[in-house]
Amino acid sequence: MDFSDYRRHDATGLAALVAGGEVTPGELLATALARLDEVQPRLRPLSLIETDFAEACLTAGLPDGPFNGVPFLLKDLFAFLPGTRLTNGSRLTEGMACAFETTLVARFRAAGLLVFGKTASPEFGINVSTESVLHGPVRNPWNPSLSAGGSSGGAAVAVASGILPMAHASDGGGSIRIPASECGLVGLKPSRARNPVGPVVGEAWNGLSCGHVVSRSVRDTAAMLDATAGPEPGDPYACPPISGTFLEAAGRDPAALRIALVTEAPGGFPVDPVCVTATETVALKLQALGHHVMAGRLEIDGAALAETMATIVAVNAANDLAIWQQVMGRRADAATVEGCTRLLAERGRAIAATDYAKAVSGLHQTARQFARAFATADLVLTPTLAGPPPPLGLLDQNMAELDRFLALNAALIPFTPLYNITGCPAISLPLEHGPDGLPLGVMLGAPLGREDLLLEVAGQLERAHPWFDRVPPELARPSGDG
Repeated sequence: MDFSDYRRHDATGLAALVAGGEVTPGELLATALARLDEVQPRLRPLSLIETDFAEACLTAGLPDGPFNGVPFLLKDLFAFLPGTRLTNGSRLTEGMACAFETTLVARFRAAGLLVFGKTASPEFGINVSTESVLHGPVRNPWNPSLSAGGSSGGAAVAVASGILPMAHASDGGGSIRIPASECGLVGLKPSRARNPVGPVVGEAWNGLSCGHVVSRSVRDTAAMLDATAGPEPGDPYACPPISGTFLEAAGRDPAALRIALVTEAPGGFPVDPVCVTATETVALKLQALGHHVMAGRLEIDGAALAETMATIVAVNAANDLAIWQQVMGRRADAATVEGCTRLLAERGRAIAATDYAKAVSGLHQTARQFARAFATADLVLTPTLAGPPPPLGLLDQNMAELDRFLALNAALIPFTPLYNITGCPAISLPLEHGPDGLPLGVMLGAPLGREDLLLEVAGQLERAHPWFDRVPPELARPSGDG
């Protein structure tokens, strides 16, 4: 299949070609691998290439799901699949063979997707930029000197550079939406417990983290959620179901909605004027579509929120390192673990149980405060990030100053963690670009369980202001296969 034809389709479109007999899954895989050969040396989006596994799946036959035969990449972060390897972006877990299948991965594969590798993540997902000691920096296809975001930066670059139209991503503080914003993609963080996180754990990072995809189209994001959503046996809780399907929601225009426009970050973190302007521009677009946009404000202590998040992540980092040392038979030291990861785990081990319980209670209090925003509004509109993509090297997880590292992370993402804390869904949309041509994501958030409402508005905006053909310079480069 010619690359110029391949990149004109989203995953839904490629699946339709396979279903119609116009192309085979093997031909799609060959095109994806050819594109990977061109992109990988320059941008480094993949940490693991699993061609033998993909060929074995083709030989065995793929499930007849909605994405039958479409090439797919898993994020190299707790995405277990027998027959593949896992590194979690860390030398501590480098070379680990997966012994079981993560439930979400099983649902991806049941949808007919063809896994052929894993995308780079920062070490254990603890960075808003993807640049690990093990794999090196993942470079932004819009400007290779800049960050592609994290922790799903490899996934976003793989999609934005044309290797494939959709890839697995996960989000514990913004890690789907951050790289979606910086690479010009659609990034939906689903509601808590919408997608499963088992079978080993009941919730990840105390319920902060969940998994889904980054994509180029709203319909791919919606159809993938239809394929994966729903609890599994033993889950501690479940997300409220919707009426109908998410794909149906993405295709219909919503009734006029009340949308709160918020450009001031909680805690007074500065927000770059280009991000404010982008958000205000989208507000005007929403008004033109018939929605009522009103000024809003989030009455949340942003500084306290960042501290609470750091406590939760530190305790979980301490627990994770203890587990991985035992599993791998390796010591977590400077030769195997990055500086800030070790310092974070040390801090986590020193946190008293009462302080940990206080942090969990603080998350719940923030959720109560944030829920008040939806008492007078159907959706909340904010910048996705507080600034454009930072330069590579600034967010160095191997630095020796943990507080500086945490502060740099927090300053970029004053908005995204609110939805991890509350469990509410949020979507970053690639509607705007800055004066330098870099994409600037704008985020819409909804009450718990209302991904359907987000997808209605996202689909409406996509139809009114298409972005599919707005691609980075990387996609303008000559392709070896045409």
